[in-house]
Amino acid sequence: MATENRKQKTENQQVTIIGGGLAGVEAAWQAARRGVEVRLYEMKPRRFSPAHQSPLLGELVCSNSLRADNVENAVGLLKEEMRRLNSLLLAAAAATRVPAGKALAVDREAFAAYLTAALEKEPLVEIVREEVTALPGQGTTVLATGPLTSDALAGALARITGQEHLHFYDAIAPIVQADSLDRSKVFRASRYGAGDDYLNCPFTAEEYAAFYQALTAAEQVPLKSFEEPRYFEGCLPLEVMAARGYLTLVYGPLKPVGLTDPKTGRQPFAVAQLRQENREGTLYNLVGFQTKLKYGEQERVFRLIPGLEQAEFVRLGSIHRNTFIRSPGLLSPHLNFFKSPQLFLAGQVSGVEGYVESGAMGLLAGINAARQVQERPLVTPPRATALGALVHHLTNTDTKDFQPMNVNFGLFPPLPGRMPKKLRGPAYAARALEELAAWQREIEEGG
Repeated sequence: MATENRKQKTENQQVTIIGGGLAGVEAAWQAARRGVEVRLYEMKPRRFSPAHQSPLLGELVCSNSLRADNVENAVGLLKEEMRRLNSLLLAAAAATRVPAGKALAVDREAFAAYLTAALEKEPLVEIVREEVTALPGQGTTVLATGPLTSDALAGALARITGQEHLHFYDAIAPIVQADSLDRSKVFRASRYGAGDDYLNCPFTAEEYAAFYQALTAAEQVPLKSFEEPRYFEGCLPLEVMAARGYLTLVYGPLKPVGLTDPKTGRQPFAVAQLRQENREGTLYNLVGFQTKLKYGEQERVFRLIPGLEQAEFVRLGSIHRNTFIRSPGLLSPHLNFFKSPQLFLAGQVSGVEGYVESGAMGLLAGINAARQVQERPLVTPPRATALGALVHHLTNTDTKDFQPMNVNFGLFPPLPGRMPKKLRGPAYAARALEELAAWQREIEEGG
């Protein structure tokens, strides 16, 4: 009996985290920083999802970009808030950064290796390489299985939420070898002269017409009979965008605005941009070229891009199901379930979209899971912060048609009075960081 009591006491003082993606890694780090033991379950390498390939924690499966890094941009502000809360993800990003203009992009292999090593060295974190198929019946748990939650856990989650789980589809862009590009056609530049971090493949009107015709006629991977195509608007497959109109791509991922081809001295008709994928500069990904075309079709169509005629693809695009819950009314502002308060939800499965947003929810879930174990009051950041704005999005029951959302200033409380557009970003940031600092002092001093 004494042994059983000791075991139960240990389990009650420990946080269980299911999922070793960005949210799970950040949650584990935050809980351990607060002196709480963590048991992190990750099913790789015993089992891989359709989109994962590496056994490392924190694997990035889509882009290698964490998007804008300026605090006057909503996602840049979110990153700064996370930095001030000792985010492991942002420390890893700083250590593995690659050139990407005003964006924060990373060498994805080095990034995942950094995260894995940090948690492996952390004495309070135990990494268990096993698949979890059922939610624990007791103890504080963070479910951070991400947008590719297994059918077994998705079913368990659906039973807890009292609803069928929802899903939409996200697509992955291809990656090419840098030395297979025709540099006589490609030029290096960022838009509006802001550096030279991108490779640009310029189209003439005739070249774009041929590319567009091939893209819209190419064969796609068919959806299974039970799948419904509900794409996230911010990450549409290229061919879905193309189907909306002949010039949709020219005003979207192939927009030439702010770029001048040095060979002609003019703005091209359209431009495909390539972003550096690793620190060595040997790999580049096709920006905005997420796709669900069949593999053979991808190589055929994308080699019509000027400069990519002989491109060697090290990864082709794919499409996969993303699972998330309709969180308003189910999750508290502390990211735990009203009906199961010991179960926290973090990452994209909670209803946010994007790498940074996923990690941010892991950060908050990890903080509150640790506080719950320590029998301290749970906390929620002020709504005027980027973190608080995202939590409000997840918990606002006035939302009629809930969909995953990237952080944006439209989620923030309005600024007082009227203000020129160019001043709004700095004003949002100044207010957010001031309120975050006050909140940090409050939770650190107030227990």
